[in-house]
Amino acid sequence: MIDSSLKEIAAALRAKTVSAVELATDSLARIDAGNATINAFITVDRDGALAAARAADARLAAGSAGPLTGIPMAHKDVFCTEGVLTTCGSKMLSNFVSPYDAHVVTLLKAAGAVMVGKTNMDEFAMGSSNENSHFGPVRNPWNTDCVPGGSSGGSAAAVAARMVPMATGTDTGGSIRQPAALCGITGIKPTYGTVSRYGMIAYASSLDQGGAFARTAEDCALMLSAMSGHDPRDSTSLERDAEDYTRDLAQPLAGLRIGLPTEFFAEGMSDDVRAAVEAALAEYRKLGAVTVEVSLPNARLAIPAYYVIAPAEASSNLSRFDGVRYGHRAAEYGDLNDMYCKSRAQGFGAEVKLRILTGTYVLSHGYYDAYYIKAQKLRRLIAQDFAAAFEKCDVIAGPTSPTVAFGIGEKSSDPVQMYLSDIYTIAVNLAGLPGLAHPAGFGAGGLPVGLQLIGNYFGEARLLGVAHQFQQSTDWHARKPAV
Repeated sequence: MIDSSLKEIAAALRAKTVSAVELATDSLARIDAGNATINAFITVDRDGALAAARAADARLAAGSAGPLTGIPMAHKDVFCTEGVLTTCGSKMLSNFVSPYDAHVVTLLKAAGAVMVGKTNMDEFAMGSSNENSHFGPVRNPWNTDCVPGGSSGGSAAAVAARMVPMATGTDTGGSIRQPAALCGITGIKPTYGTVSRYGMIAYASSLDQGGAFARTAEDCALMLSAMSGHDPRDSTSLERDAEDYTRDLAQPLAGLRIGLPTEFFAEGMSDDVRAAVEAALAEYRKLGAVTVEVSLPNARLAIPAYYVIAPAEASSNLSRFDGVRYGHRAAEYGDLNDMYCKSRAQGFGAEVKLRILTGTYVLSHGYYDAYYIKAQKLRRLIAQDFAAAFEKCDVIAGPTSPTVAFGIGEKSSDPVQMYLSDIYTIAVNLAGLPGLAHPAGFGAGGLPVGLQLIGNYFGEARLLGVAHQFQQSTDWHARKPAV
């Protein structure tokens, strides 16, 4: 059932044509066969998966199963999982076994989903290519010489390679949408505060948001319905009831106004990506949508604003990793200060150190007003641009990434070029808006291209419905890599 939708898998489980244990066993076998090539998983929890599958079969037999009961899944290794390694892709946490579950993990457990393992990621979610992991780079299933995108590249690659039908991710500046686009699957980042950050190890607290990967928008809607809802343990969790994100899937697109930002269609987009995006927009027009021109004049400032705000928050959040309470501690040191210095120097990778130093600099005396405060003002201007654009349209569309997946090592020596990989996604996080990426065709080298849809606050159900209608009339989401 590796090519079936979540709804089809759930129906087969209820009809008893397949069991949860059989599905988990098949998923584990596919991981065994493919992970040496793709490197999508850091940890495989074989015993835990089979135990959860047996419990799911019992729920199915009792008639108390939900839409996700018995379906295999993976968690990005930034979510704490009780009794299972939670590494954040870092040497710093390579021996950390969490004593509790993240809220997202708790909700998906309650829904009956079967976790088979934890996926590889850029260290502490810092990266756009999944090359910054202590456990080695993840490889794109469409071309294993290419990156899968980051930081949630392990989750995206695992779904694309059919190791699991669904996986969680986090999105701080595009880390769900960009890997979904580069791996040819669907991924959604909801409105900031919709999914609890409790137990999700922080990179940049005002930007991080959990979300979902699956093959289709309908599958993502089922996942998000199980993951969302208020959590009193998270001060940034919105006091909103859980929603049914499948409610707009059948809504037709007649009269839908799709905003096309002039800034997204200017220089920077490769010709192959442009061709696929324009073809996808033409398909939307066939389905009854109309396109209107909008402007996001401050979007060009999103990257400099982000790379002040995010490192500043990372500098604060990562100060807790000091070798004292948990995580890596240097084997040899002179005094307490030497232990701090050596533990952090050994435990963090180069990109994490770069961002910590940048964040510490912009927060230091004499620079806070010059950099951090100005970046926060730019953030407000970017949010205002989106508000003005949504007065003219219902959703905004454009490319997710300026190019298809690039080669491993191709941009690692040029941080600016690497950061520009997120040029179309970062503004959405700064504004706290929901965003979705879905397959829209193929570009150079037969690599996937993803279209990005951006909604107004709490517009996830509409976004998912729009993407679902597109996927009902196209088959880009059904294509799969040879791996």
